[in-house]
Amino acid sequence: MDKTLAEREIGALAFDRGLLAKYGGAGPRYTSYPTADRFTETVAGTALTRAIRERRVEPGARGLSLYVHLPFCNTICFYCGCNKVVTRDRSRSGPYVRYLAKEIALLAADVEPGAIVRQMHWGGGTPTFLSSEEIAELNSTLRDRFEFASDAECSIEVDPRGVTSEVVLALADCGFNRMSVGVQDFDTDVQRAVNRIQSEEQTRAVLDSARANGFRSLNVDLIYGLPKQSAASFARTLEKVVAAAPDRVALYSYAHVPHLFKAQRRISEAELPSPAEKLAILELAIERFAAAGYVYIGMDHFAR
Repeated sequence: MDKTLAEREIGALAFDRGLLAKYGGAGPRYTSYPTADRFTETVAGTALTRAIRERRVEPGARGLSLYVHLPFCNTICFYCGCNKVVTRDRSRSGPYVRYLAKEIALLAADVEPGAIVRQMHWGGGTPTFLSSEEIAELNSTLRDRFEFASDAECSIEVDPRGVTSEVVLALADCGFNRMSVGVQDFDTDVQRAVNRIQSEEQTRAVLDSARANGFRSLNVDLIYGLPKQSAASFARTLEKVVAAAPDRVALYSYAHVPHLFKAQRRISEAELPSPAEKLAILELAIERFAAAGYVYIGMDHFAR
């Protein structure tokens, strides 16, 4: 086997710094495709309805994937670029869940009979902002309107700072079997700089509870490029994450665009790592995860 290909098989990468210096710079967020800046008001809601209905005339049954966006958070993380509603008023999620039920009914009516849901993901915001009763209600609404495969992948994003073992059990009872846990960085200086204080103990407790309740895949989210980060400080976070042994890791590049996200204005640009330091953090992460048995399966993602 070609040596370069063999190296890639275990996740090793070599960066061309000259190329990065020549073409480096800010670009659109790439965590979805098309990227967010490609979405405009020129594409109306009728396009979605038409696309769903066109499935009816296509030969062969295809599985469905559902995404549910729950935008509520009780605190603001300064780095966040998600569509969110920051509030401590827990009553605000109830009306949102009821409106979601109406949208679910409208969409389900256009889906072809017999279509099977094979994947479902709840993101946010913080889906666990909802009470366990609201989570169960929304889950029941979806399962009443759609037929789920017996082995469907059902995933939810959680914030360990507000999730108890009782909440994890309630999620398992709803059929969730995959969980994504936000961490970003365990360094306390970095956490204070981005207004997200979260201990390793809180995080490990949620992961342990998820395993005990039958979750078959656990993901940890990290971000590199945050204020006060360095390769040396992030090495300690990587050590703790590897010790926790999640099945997957998402390592996202922080995009500093304060003109788009007001909360990012509270981040001091002087405290952001330089491009060279940020690249060093990424290289270190790839090296450490590969050594721990993770495979670099695509942009930002590692699987054990």
